[in-house]
Amino acid sequence: METMFHLIGSLIMGALVGWIAGKLMNAEGSLGRNIVVGVIGSFVGSFVFGLLGFYAYGLFANLLVDVVGACLFIWLGRKLFH
Repeated sequence: METMFHLIGSLIMGALVGWIAGKLMNAEGSLGRNIVVGVIGSFVGSFVFGLLGFYAYGLFANLLVDVVGACLFIWLGRKLFH
């Protein structure tokens, strides 16, 4: 049961992160797209900030790292496919 709540929380966080990044980058999309962008952006942000020696602790710091990662993911997608 706990795993299900964790999964639902991750999907909600991914949707929020994808929505915020879409607003910042003028790349709005559907709920599914926002979830995918948010989840991938979370990995990108954690990886990039980890390389810089920065690790996020707490909800706000994680949200910030995830949004920056999602913006980087959108930017990279634009550079590669537009």
